[in-house]
Amino acid sequence: MAKRPAPAPDSRRSIDPPQRSALLRASAEPRLSIERVQTGVRMEKRILLVLKALAGAHDLSLGDLLEGIVLHAFEGKAPFGPEALAKIEALRGVYRLDLTSGDSHLLVERRRRRGARAD
Repeated sequence: MAKRPAPAPDSRRSIDPPQRSALLRASAEPRLSIERVQTGVRMEKRILLVLKALAGAHDLSLGDLLEGIVLHAFEGKAPFGPEALAKIEALRGVYRLDLTSGDSHLLVERRRRRGARAD
């Protein structure tokens, strides 16, 4: 597995101040030992592209980002502040993600032709 390059000095600039202070507090707190499992979750392509780009912008793995989003959602808390939401909106434009939360229960997977290559 390739090693990640060291983050640029200002790479945490896109993290909102409340999230930044939470990250600083978390770095001083003892870490929790957990067990992670590999999963084969299928997800809409453009959503995944936005999530991967957002994780990279925050110097997180995709799994760490998803864990954070889910843990916030389980407690009824918003996982993103205004700066991160602005970044997400920009990434949505880059990857042409026009789906909204209203679409979440309407999505069906397009059937691929036999032998067709997945993009």
